This record gives sequence, C-alpha cells and structure tokens, in this order.
Amino acid sequence: MVLIGGTSNVGKSTVAQVVAEKLGFECLSTDGLARHPGRPWRTPEWEVPTHVAEHYGSLTIDELITSVLDHYDRLWPRIEELITAHAAEDHDGTGLVLEGSALWPVRVARLQVPRTAVVWLTADDSVVSARVHAAGSYEAATDEEQVLMDKFLARTERYQTLMIDAIDRLGLDRIDVGHGQSASELAGTVLAAAHAQTAVGRSSTGR
Repeated sequence: MVLIGGTSNVGKSTVAQVVAEKLGFECLSTDGLARHPGRPWRTPEWEVPTHVAEHYGSLTIDELITSVLDHYDRLWPRIEELITAHAAEDHDGTGLVLEGSALWPVRVARLQVPRTAVVWLTADDSVVSARVHAAGSYEAATDEEQVLMDKFLARTERYQTLMIDAIDRLGLDRIDVGHGQSASELAGTVLAAAHAQTAVGRSSTGR
C-alpha cells in the first residue's frame, strides 16, 4: 500500500491516480468513506449546497479547524480498518493507493502493517491559494462567495501548519509540490520515497 496525505488542493488525488497507474494498484480516497463539507465555491457543473455555505459562513476559523479535525478523528477507525484489512487479505499482488487529508500523521505513524509506505504532500500557502482562486474564479466571484473561499483557505492553511508540525516532529516523509513538477514527476518522487522507507512513513533520509 501507498498512503498519500496532505491538505486540500495540494494535488493528492491527481498524484495518487498516477502512482496507482504506475504500480497497477487500486486507488481510493478517504473522502469516499465519509465526506466533510467540501469546497464552498461553485463551478459550471456544481452549485454550493446550502449546508456547505452555512458551514463556512457561520463558523470561525478555530471552529472550522476543530470541526474538520473532529471529523477525521471519527473517521479514523474506518480508515484503519480499511488499511489493516487490505494488508491482511490476499489480493493476488494488487495493491492499494489511498489518499486523503484524513491521513493524520500521528495516527498513521502508529500503524503496524507490512509493505505500507506513507508520504505527505505539502505546498506553500501561496500555491494552495492560487489553486483555490483559479478553481473558484475568485476575481469574478461575489463578495459573499469570496468570503467563503477565504474561510476555506484559512482553514486549509491552518490544517497544513498543524500537519507539518506533526510530520516534522515525528520525522516522517513529506514532499513539497510547489516547484512546477508534473503529476508524473511527483508520482516518481513519491515512489522513490516509498521505496526508501524503513518504517511506515519514515525513510533513512527524512523528508
């Protein structure tokens, strides 16, 4: 198994798909287990549900980060069960790539599963902000829509700060995605880090 963590909009899903293709593995997201209120901006194919707009509009940044961390805490037993069950089953050589923000470093570091590697993707706040602004057409958005995006970004940045602190404290592997690398290049870097790990999430070279 290869686990890929990181905050929202760092490219986890895209990189995970490429890693899975390179390995011939199945690819899943923790979002498929239970989804927290997602992006609060509309696209031509998607309108923001009322409950999502209310979530970001009514809560403070502290409340938003508490809400998402509580959600991941409740979700972890299901993630751990998925990981351990996959490790224990005979899959005829077919592995799993699992990505998601719910892969919190402190919990993942406690896993005792064979043939499992974990890497977190990180990016400068400016990179994440630019991606969210582009995805939500920020300059063309209404003032209310911009406020919701600003709240989402503030929560996302706060989450990443806490996540990086935990990763570095535990000596886990993380990869910066903000240098213009293609998804294929990042997938190669993820796989190199995975092969170098001597324990779940830890290589001899560090991040």
